[in-house]
Amino acid sequence: MDKLFKKLGAATVAVLMSQVSAQNVGDYEVPRTVDGHPDLQGVWENNTITPVERPDVFGDKEYLTDEDVEFLTSRLNQIESAGEDALFGEGVLQAIFAGEITSYDPTTGNYDSQWMAPRTIHRRTSQITDPPSGKFPARTEAAIAASRDLAEHRRLHPADTWEDRPLGERCLSFGAPRLGAGYNSYWQIVQSKETVAIIQEMAHDVRIIPIVAKPHLDSSVKLWHGDSRGWWEGNTLVIETTNYSEASSTSPRTIEKVNIERLTRIGDTALQYQFTSNDPGNYTAPYTREIIFDGTPDKIYEYACHEGNYGMTNILSGHRTEERLAAENSNR
Repeated sequence: MDKLFKKLGAATVAVLMSQVSAQNVGDYEVPRTVDGHPDLQGVWENNTITPVERPDVFGDKEYLTDEDVEFLTSRLNQIESAGEDALFGEGVLQAIFAGEITSYDPTTGNYDSQWMAPRTIHRRTSQITDPPSGKFPARTEAAIAASRDLAEHRRLHPADTWEDRPLGERCLSFGAPRLGAGYNSYWQIVQSKETVAIIQEMAHDVRIIPIVAKPHLDSSVKLWHGDSRGWWEGNTLVIETTNYSEASSTSPRTIEKVNIERLTRIGDTALQYQFTSNDPGNYTAPYTREIIFDGTPDKIYEYACHEGNYGMTNILSGHRTEERLAAENSNR
């Protein structure tokens, strides 16, 4: 279930520094589990407004100034107080700069803001830290061609069968790690001596990650969310994920993708998350993102995607109606 009951209104906007000095990190005493590992347990929210790529309006500025924060805070409070259409992901930042809220789906109506979590301002101007431009590396020609072919196929065959619809719409997968902000964007971390479990609120996916010496699965075994192995480097949990299935992405050569995640607790309510993806079928070079996950007393909620999933039935039956009407018109 989505966070329908989240309290919105004029949100109290927390402004947090993405850059934490080495001295401050060194001064923080990381709590430990009974096994002596850094304790990352709890519920962590990714509700940042920091965009994945740096908007051109920021130029080469890596961090927000106090004046930037003041402007963003004022506009964000105005937007959240208005209680209008929901702003998913980076839509909230676009609304801040545009001065108006535009529905992400004007054709069938939109969620309203009650479905969204209050958003947080962090100091980075982009989640991408490498390349230094704050932009994704160039996409491969094969990836560009695949995107173009997929768009054309969906234009011509929007709903011939359920397989023409996106994975999330079919309740199969929203990806792992899922890093979208503001909407079911909470993780819960549970640790044992030999494993770490990361529960993603979106689509109720649970990643069980061994943190003991254990080889990856055979390369012939491919999984929707890949095969993860973890280890500790000081206070940082490092997770390497391989063995992604080709079907888990619309980009080519997904089976070659390798993701590295680094989770470091840098405060009682701050978890530094760094994500490096080497996806040679999609991008011409690896890239790295950084997000600050904020600790929260909130619980995560069940995302009952399949329960009463009338959307798929209506999509398919609606397209059957379109086909019937088109056939009737052609016979006249």
